[in-house]
Amino acid sequence: MKQEFICVVCPAGCHLVWDDGEVTGNSCERGEAYARAELTAPKRSVSSTVVLKGNPRHRRLPVRTSGPLNKELIKEAVRRLDDVEVEAPVKLGDVVLENLFGTRIDFVAARSVN
Repeated sequence: MKQEFICVVCPAGCHLVWDDGEVTGNSCERGEAYARAELTAPKRSVSSTVVLKGNPRHRRLPVRTSGPLNKELIKEAVRRLDDVEVEAPVKLGDVVLENLFGTRIDFVAARSVN
């Protein structure tokens, strides 16, 4: 089965073609690894916001995952953020929601707020 991808690993943006287990169009080894990962277990980094208390200037705190999360878990992961409230002060990298679905991936603060 033939599938096409645009590699996002580096700025080159190679047009990859997967055909019967073979990857073509990549200009580096990372492109081949990306195509294989996309077909077997696609993952994405996730960014969102949570409620921030204790700082009248900022009412939301940007958060992101500490690593890529399997695509099938993303919707539920973002839903779990709906009930999260964080009290200021917060430092960049502070864990906001720990160990999502037992993956050892956390939502962490994407900025510091006093």
